[in-house]
Parts: sequence; C-alpha cells; structure tokens
Amino acid sequence: MKKLVFILSILTSSVIVNAQEIVLPLWEGTPPLQKDMGLEEKVVEEGIIRIENVQIPQIDVFLPSKQMRNGQAVVIFPGGGYGILAYDWEGRDFAKWLNAQGIVAIVVKYRLPNSKSLIDAKEVPLLDAQRAVRLTRSHAEDWGIDPAKVGVMGFSAGGHLASTVSTQYDHEVDRSTDAIDQLSAKPSFSILAYPVISFRDASAHSGSRKNLIGDNASQELIDRFSGELNVTDETPPTFLVHAQDDSGVPIENSLLYYDALNAHKVPASLHIYPQGGHGFGFGIGKGPVSGWRDVLLDWLKTVGQ
Repeated sequence: MKKLVFILSILTSSVIVNAQEIVLPLWEGTPPLQKDMGLEEKVVEEGIIRIENVQIPQIDVFLPSKQMRNGQAVVIFPGGGYGILAYDWEGRDFAKWLNAQGIVAIVVKYRLPNSKSLIDAKEVPLLDAQRAVRLTRSHAEDWGIDPAKVGVMGFSAGGHLASTVSTQYDHEVDRSTDAIDQLSAKPSFSILAYPVISFRDASAHSGSRKNLIGDNASQELIDRFSGELNVTDETPPTFLVHAQDDSGVPIENSLLYYDALNAHKVPASLHIYPQGGHGFGFGIGKGPVSGWRDVLLDWLKTVGQ
C-alpha cells in the first residue's frame, strides 16, 4: 500500500514542463532528516539564478529526442559553496548542452546544510545525491538510459558533492527506505569542474567547509569529507578541470584528488588551464578554457570502455 501511495504521489507531484523536460521530487512526503517547519526556498535572479533554503529537493530531467539518446546520463550538482545553488549557470544550461550531445541530463536541486529545518545537516546533501543517482537508475528504461552509464557532474561545492557520492556512495544513515533505495548509488563516472575536494588546511574552501561541517568540526569529520582521503580502487573514472589562477578554490584540490585516483589506478583525466579563474562554467570568453567541453566530450565517448 505504501508503495502504491508513493507511486501516486510521484504521478501527481511530477510536472512535465515540456515534451523533453520533467520535474520529479526526490522523496515521498517530508524528506529524511528534515522537520516540516513551513519554510520556503528563495530564488533570486541576478545574472544567474540562485536558489537558497531548498525545502523540497527535486530533479529536473532533460531528455534528448529518442533517436539522439546514446544511453548515457549525467546527474548534475550545481555549485554555490553549500549556501546557494547556481542553478542555471552550473545546472540547467549544462543540461541543455548535454542534451545536444545525446546525453540525458538530470539537474539536482539538493538541500543545503544551512537550512534550519534539517536534522544532522551535514548528511543531507550526500543523501540527496545518492537518491538522485538511484532515482535516475529507476527510470532507466523510461528515459532510454543504460544503468551502467549513469555518471555525476559537479561544479565547485557541487564538485565536492559529486566526489563525495563517488567515494561514499554506500554510506547510510538511519532512516526509512523504499524500493528505490535498493538500487546502486555508485556513479559510473565523475566529472568535476573546479571542485572543492579537501577540507584540510591550505587546500580547503573555507565557505564550503563551514557551511557543511561547521567551524569546530573534529579531525575525523574533516577527513571524512576530504575526498582525496576516501578514494579507493572502486572509485569511478574521473574527469577533472581546473584553472591555475583559481583564487576561490585552490588548484591543489584537483591535484590532490588526481594523485589519489592515480595511486589507486583509477582511470583519471586531469585538465589544467593557466587562466579562467573560479566558476568559469562554459568558459566562454575565458581564452583556452573555453574549449574544455570539447575535451570532455571526447572523454565521455571512451569512459568505461
């Protein structure tokens, strides 16, 4: 009966924005590790769309025409320092671009740990990320996806989240589960753009670390959320891109993660550009970094082969 109610909830809650875009909630009812406090999210458009205080996490699914789909799917986590989501700049815009390449794209509106409605807030972004990967796999047949070709993509703090789900995909918290939770949350591959990786000392992006685990986190917690310390032989193949002049998130973050991947013989592709700064997105007007998406497409054609 509970399963039927959930299915009906999905059917009534989902919104088909147009023939190729679908919006689905991540969870049935009140999401796990959250209290219903009647809070509302805030959306601000000032050049880009910024979303704050997410209360109803969801996925926006962008589908290419059926004849274009190549079986790949990319689950996208926008950045914003775990304080906001740069929802179009590092989310919807990239989803539309991936669609043009025949790739199904899923933008995740994940909950941010600074919301007062959350219980054990540090666990919530990862929980939403795992759910997004599982929910995508649950729709593989409907959306023309190969379940073995579901990757993740993240920008800045969204890159931290993508690397966290890539290394802690089987991490669990005490909560009720359903049939979707029986599916794997392990990404098939990862794409990390100027990612926050390490919460340790000089490499740390202090804003992301403060928002996720607080100012006085234990060393154990700092290490748990430092991606370079959690890479194993099972971590998925990874593409990294970063600018050398990034003053927001030091380039050492990508270097540390690449070194860890290489040490575990995980296939990895690291691309460093001398200029581009932080948050370059598509890289348009930023010189050589504007070509990074072409390099990514070449990598996507061979990843997992």
